[in-house]
Amino acid sequence: MSSVLKSVDYEVFGRVQGVCFRMYAEEKARKAGVVGWIRNSSQGTVTGQVQGPEDKVNEMKAWLTSVGSPSSRIDRTNFSNEKEISKLDFTHFITRY
Repeated sequence: MSSVLKSVDYEVFGRVQGVCFRMYAEEKARKAGVVGWIRNSSQGTVTGQVQGPEDKVNEMKAWLTSVGSPSSRIDRTNFSNEKEISKLDFTHFITRY
């Protein structure tokens, strides 16, 4: 297991609203062991932040890039502000409204 903690912001483009994307993302994050948040944006995308061990963050990044919810269609995912952190800023992965 990786001991390096990472944080990364993301924005997912495609058919990602109204298809239970956030619910599935919360479930995946819980199973992967990462924390952070997700929310719908006014531009029709889904945005958020993931934090955790580097390998677990990479697992979540792969999910956000190519899996999503069963009814979603991911056109592309942008990642930004990826950095090492000394401690987690969150205790859970939550949906923000």
